[in-house]
Amino acid sequence: MNKPKIVRPEESQPAHALWFDRKKYVTINFMVHKPKDVQVDIQPDKMILCCKNDSDDVIYNELHFYETVQINDSRERVYDRTINILLRKLKPDYAWPQLQKDLAKPSWITVDFDNWRDWEHEEDDGKEEYERYMDMIQEMASSNKVQAPDMGDLSDSD
Repeated sequence: MNKPKIVRPEESQPAHALWFDRKKYVTINFMVHKPKDVQVDIQPDKMILCCKNDSDDVIYNELHFYETVQINDSRERVYDRTINILLRKLKPDYAWPQLQKDLAKPSWITVDFDNWRDWEHEEDDGKEEYERYMDMIQEMASSNKVQAPDMGDLSDSD
């Protein structure tokens, strides 16, 4: 399935984009009020968005990704006020410090801090918390403050 090539219109403006990073995906939300004639071209190293908003302004965004994405498992969804792009990372569990390869950040790209999480050390933190909890239980058990439950107490025969 070949998509027609999206050519940058002569007069266009970029849509404001909010993005956030997850372990397997990067999500980008383009803020476009009542988008129509939406065209999205997701390639392994870049994407292009072209559409019109409710006042027929031409919207055009092109960005080159920080890392490569899997185009077969990436998709877009058009809503009333946004165009949501979900990009499947080629390297899962690798944090993107920025959305674009170029260090110069365009003014229309913003980090979505409402959805941002520092997931890199998420599992490690949970493991440390669990180990601290187990150490505390062991200390309490060794000082006879806590007694391990008797499995016989769990039967329904009372």
